[in-house]
Amino acid sequence: MAKKVVPEADRRRRKPTKQGVVLSDRLIVETALRLLHEHGREGLTVRRLGAALGADPSTLYRYFRGTDDLTLAIADELIGRAMRGWRATGDWRADLRELGLRIYTAYLAHPEAAVLTASRVSGRAHEIAADEAILRVLRSTGLPDPEAVRVYHVFIDQTLAFAALDAASLALPEKARAADRAVWRATYARLSPDTHPNIAATAPLLVARMNDSAYPTALDMLLDSAEAMLGAG
Repeated sequence: MAKKVVPEADRRRRKPTKQGVVLSDRLIVETALRLLHEHGREGLTVRRLGAALGADPSTLYRYFRGTDDLTLAIADELIGRAMRGWRATGDWRADLRELGLRIYTAYLAHPEAAVLTASRVSGRAHEIAADEAILRVLRSTGLPDPEAVRVYHVFIDQTLAFAALDAASLALPEKARAADRAVWRATYARLSPDTHPNIAATAPLLVARMNDSAYPTALDMLLDSAEAMLGAG
C-alpha cells in the first residue's frame, strides 16, 4: 500500500543527516541523478540512496511514495533543467527548435536517467509548464487546435524517443560504443556493389552520417512540415 506523503514543510529533518545536510525533495532527486550516473539504473536503490544521503533508507518514504514516485520526480527535474532560462522570442520556428534541442540535450546529459524516464508522463510542474509553452507557441501560429495538437504530439514524442535512443547508446560501455561506431566503416563500407548496390553507392555518406544523431534533422523535417501546414492554410 502506498504511504501517505507528508507535506515538505512538515517532513524536513530538524537535524542534519550524517553528511551534514537537511533532506529535501530536490536534494534526493539530485543525489539520485548522481547515483544513476555513477552506478547505472541497477544502482538506484533505496538502500544506496539512503547511504549516499547519510539517512536511514526508510526516511525517503516521507518524501516519495516509492522508487516509481522518485522516477517521476527525476523526469520532471530533467524537463525543468531544459526549460531553465528559456524565453519565447516570437519566432515560432526558432522557439520550437530551441525547445526541442534543450529537452533533448537535458536528457542526454544524464543518459541513465533518460533511459529510465523518457517514456514516463509525470504530470508534475515542470512537465506541465513545458507542455503549456510548446502549445502556446504552436497556437500562436494560427494553426487550428487539432493541427496544433497533432504537431505537439509528434514534437514531444520525437524529442523523447531520440533522447531515449541516443541515451541508450551513451549508457553502453565505451568498448561497445566504439565497436558499434566502427561497424559502418569496417562492414558497410566494404560491401560489394554486386551484392549490395544501394549500400555500396551510399557507403561514404552512411559512414559520414550514421554515427551522429538524426534528431536535429528530424526536428527540422517536423518544423518544415508544420511550416507547410501554415502555408497551405
